[in-house]
Amino acid sequence: MSLASVLWVDDEIEILEAHRLFLEMKGYRVVCMTNGFDALDYLQKESVDLILLDESMPGMSGLETLQRIKRLHPHVPVVLVTKNETESLMEEAIGAQITDYLIKPVNPNQVLLTLKKNLDNKRLITASIVSNYQQQFRSMFDALNEAPTFKNWVEVYRQLVFWELEMEKSDTTEMSEVLLDQKREANAAFFKFISRNYTTWINQPDENTPILSHQYFSNKILPHISKEKPLVWLLIDNFRYDQWKSIEPLVSSFLKIEEEDCFFSILPTTTHYCRNAIFSGILPIDMEKKFPDLWKKDNDEDGKNNHEEFFFKAQLQALGRSDIRFSYHKILNNADAVKLSEQATGMLNDDLTIIVYNFVDMISHARTDMEVIRELASDEKAYRGLTKSWFTHAPLFQLIKKLSQKNCQLMLSTDHGSIQVKHPVKVLADKQTTSNLRYKNAKNLDVDLRQVLSFKDPLLAGLPRSNISSSFIFAGKQDYFCYPNQYNHFVQLYKNSFQHGGISMEEMIVPTIRMTNR
Repeated sequence: MSLASVLWVDDEIEILEAHRLFLEMKGYRVVCMTNGFDALDYLQKESVDLILLDESMPGMSGLETLQRIKRLHPHVPVVLVTKNETESLMEEAIGAQITDYLIKPVNPNQVLLTLKKNLDNKRLITASIVSNYQQQFRSMFDALNEAPTFKNWVEVYRQLVFWELEMEKSDTTEMSEVLLDQKREANAAFFKFISRNYTTWINQPDENTPILSHQYFSNKILPHISKEKPLVWLLIDNFRYDQWKSIEPLVSSFLKIEEEDCFFSILPTTTHYCRNAIFSGILPIDMEKKFPDLWKKDNDEDGKNNHEEFFFKAQLQALGRSDIRFSYHKILNNADAVKLSEQATGMLNDDLTIIVYNFVDMISHARTDMEVIRELASDEKAYRGLTKSWFTHAPLFQLIKKLSQKNCQLMLSTDHGSIQVKHPVKVLADKQTTSNLRYKNAKNLDVDLRQVLSFKDPLLAGLPRSNISSSFIFAGKQDYFCYPNQYNHFVQLYKNSFQHGGISMEEMIVPTIRMTNR
């Protein structure tokens, strides 16, 4: 590992010789200059990792030197060393983008601490992250080999997301690979867990059943609706827990997080099924029975989520809460988003304002069609980064900021998540099968049943039959379905894309966050 290089500029550098020797003993390479002119000449030819700069020097002051240094090397950290503690000097120095400052007289340990803080910070953080992860790795691994409840799975997933985000702060490629392996192993176990328990959750729910899509509103939204404090419910389509954690620092800077929880999406984990279940409060099989003219089959060409407002009115009526005044907004493009943000105050006239945002889902689907998006979202980290960038610049962020100034509550949730698919699974089906890559609904499905969750009788999964002999199959882990025709072409087309519809922690364990203004 190469030595970190430090340029120390001070007109009394001879007095600091002991400091220089001390730092070199600690592994730093220290170059000394007695004035700003020589320092700038040196920096024209050489690069350094950090600069210690005396504030008071004859000929050219420290601040003048600093300004010229920043023009040459804007990203090199500069630590100002000064006898002057006046507020005006500190403000000027900070405005000129110093990284840190030391007050003379300095001792060697002070300087060493500053170097460690500004040069070794990432290495020290990496060492700490690796050490802490290694300590918890075994307990997480053991949890996967037991018989966990849905609550245990939520905690396992939260821990994996936590460490995934922590690893982003470090350069430890090896540990990141270990974490990805553990995540893959966890999803394999999660697939088995869902396969064992899902029909019980649907048909005989008890205390061991998580809140599912059709139970979400009555359990998580309804208890917080009041006439005194309007509630704004933001439902971001296809929004994962890790994506929430990536934007949480932005939101929590001006909103108070009252509750962060997760619920489980029903199968298939697609907008058609999950979001209609959320707004109707009933399972797809019951939606088809109750609203035969509105429920759409998988292969129907009409929009499958065009009746959410109607479904929601029916749910309120079924719950005996038709007294709740609500408004419903679906945002499909940026112009609609801007217009809604401009109307932030007016929406608080209702008890409940529902806002459905489709942007994250559009990012996800666009990735398979647009080469630019494919490059931008090449892995999980990049996908989170793309979502964070979208959110930072979206009218939604501005809307949330405006609402934080009002007397209201906010609920942020989603309908399902997505997963990056890696492994193709060959499936044979008739022409009427669904196009989704993570589940199939058709008759005469031919697939290796060891690789899928299969429902020969869709009623067991709370799903309607598209015809008398239709069945459902669901992919788990990072699998995706491809047909034998042009198999290699479609394998390459969809490999590493983000898809949903199947069984994984990322698709099924989704966030719900309650926030209030500070």
